Amino acid sequence: MQRADHDGVEIAYEERGRDPAEAETVVLCEGLGYGRWMWNWQTDALAESYHLLVWDNRGTGDSDVPAGPYTIDQLAGDLESVLDDAGVDAAHVVGASMGGMVAQRYAIDYDRAESLTLLCTSPGGPEAVPTPESTLGRMFSVPDDANEREAIRYKMAPAVTDGFIEENGDLVERIVDWRLASDAPPSAREAQAAAVQAFDASDELDAIDVSTLVMHGTDDRVLPVENGELLAAAIPEAAAEFVEGGSHLFFIEDAERVNDRLREFLADV
Repeated sequence: MQRADHDGVEIAYEERGRDPAEAETVVLCEGLGYGRWMWNWQTDALAESYHLLVWDNRGTGDSDVPAGPYTIDQLAGDLESVLDDAGVDAAHVVGASMGGMVAQRYAIDYDRAESLTLLCTSPGGPEAVPTPESTLGRMFSVPDDANEREAIRYKMAPAVTDGFIEENGDLVERIVDWRLASDAPPSAREAQAAAVQAFDASDELDAIDVSTLVMHGTDDRVLPVENGELLAAAIPEAAAEFVEGGSHLFFIEDAERVNDRLREFLADV
């Protein structure tokens, strides 16, 4: 485990895959509250060909938990500190959900991004479709009598397709274990949620001048698919792929399809 410093906040990251002297770097930006575990499916698929950087947002996993609220600008600065600490001058930036917002801000404000992959995310702003109230209720409150494991399954339900939790018991239990070990505590989740709520890159997307892949599930109940459509329309020459029936966590549920498309995109870049 390595640590980068951003204005006194330590950001934890790890390197996987190939030697950076021999391969291009892919950096993966995680979503609200989630630890590095969320990228296990993609790192397994990319490790043979790329040098990988996987990092914890402030407030999550092994990173520091400063007082909030946070901003996406701060999180993009955290990413810059990770790349700088790792000695990486250029990287393909992959972000999902809140991590996709960080990726957008990073590509606009910094100069190390070689490409962007934006999964299940939003540009923010007045035209963005917000998270439905019913989803917010599940994500940020749980029944009083729920234990820790039940609470995680309860909060996770809107992010996956109906039936996924019941049909994938062993996998879900592993995810629950990972989340118990590394998810952001409630105060940090709220601080990250404030960053998401305030994010708006909608009038800056034409400044993104790197190759961009937008992927989104059509049945996303956390950040509805219209947000992916906004990104695809506003980023110059962005490629877009919409996964029919895909959930917010479609990159886990349909990992093989996502990994194939991601490898294809990175090879073309």
